[in-house]
Amino acid sequence: MSSHLDALGHVLQAAVEAGSVPGVVAAVTSAEETLWSGAFGVRSLTTGEPMLTDTVGAIMSMTKPITGAAAIQCVERGLLDLDAPAGDLIPFLGEVQVLDGFDDEGQPQLRPPSSKVTLRNLLTHTAGFAYDIWNTDLKQYVDQVGETSASFTHQHIKRPLMFDPGERWEYSVAIDWVGLMVEAATSKTLGRYLSEEFFGPLAMNSTSFELSDTELAQAASLHVRDGKSGYHVSPPKQRDADFDSGGGGLYSNMDDYVRFMRMILNGGELDGARVLSQESVDLMATNSMGDLRVVQLPSTNLTISNHAELMPGIPKSWGLTFQINEEPVSGGRSAGSLSWAGMYNSYFWIDRTNNIAGTYMTQMLPFADVESVGLFETFEQATYSALRG
Repeated sequence: MSSHLDALGHVLQAAVEAGSVPGVVAAVTSAEETLWSGAFGVRSLTTGEPMLTDTVGAIMSMTKPITGAAAIQCVERGLLDLDAPAGDLIPFLGEVQVLDGFDDEGQPQLRPPSSKVTLRNLLTHTAGFAYDIWNTDLKQYVDQVGETSASFTHQHIKRPLMFDPGERWEYSVAIDWVGLMVEAATSKTLGRYLSEEFFGPLAMNSTSFELSDTELAQAASLHVRDGKSGYHVSPPKQRDADFDSGGGGLYSNMDDYVRFMRMILNGGELDGARVLSQESVDLMATNSMGDLRVVQLPSTNLTISNHAELMPGIPKSWGLTFQINEEPVSGGRSAGSLSWAGMYNSYFWIDRTNNIAGTYMTQMLPFADVESVGLFETFEQATYSALRG
């Protein structure tokens, strides 16, 4: 099998040589072992330092499933309730208003929501929150009230709802609130809780919310397409954060994320360490938003993100907290597989039916970069082709 999977390296190396991506790391795993992994290109076009399989980078929204796992572990332990009002634990979530348009002077009009926000709403992105880079109303609100707060701050996530809880799906800051609920339920920072309950037991030794100076010096730089044929390169730096962002704050590497995916494939256990029950993993992998479906994210800032939808044309629901494709991907994952992505063009899928998972990580913008998404799709298809071979 390994000889067939060697083709994956050829695919990624060719893409680097063609200039599609500056550098990429990728891996394929079963529940039992890593079947293939590789690193290609550079972690910085400025320094020319090579990308390595253990190179650390900002995984951004690939943080979300880890935070979701922590919340479900708290549900297991009776510390959180999926359907209780989230405002019982986090006062802001009981007070948050719905944006109901703007008056003739452009001032935002707010009203109370028709129902209470729940943990289930938050985990499935049906609470009513949004991101201003994909929601024009929220962008107008932020511009109108003059908020310029940076990501990874409390102020950045204290925004009104765009719709009533449960009305529709919209990708959002909701998982940041989930992380804060874990903190409130456990009296620990999210970083400490994850370290004690997940990163330690799963031997995810390079995953954290803050890098040491040594780790920072060896981390991958961010490459932003300049609209021509090159990139603006930003070396990694410590974040100006005032909380542990469960929605996007983690640094990690390919080796560690493979261990998280393998734990899911194993039904909550890895190398003798059980962090979730099989029943909880099954719940996480089940559609938890009924007839609602994932829709395209229309960008309000094409420098940061293109219009984004993974697996367009395939109906997608949301579990706790994974995207779930309701139909198989041609040449790729089976129906019911789990997946999501990180803002810097990192992607993963977990196919429990076929006992296979894959991850592909870069550090580049804009999100949903055409060449990077295409390369990830080619990587997935090449993986299944090799396994069939």
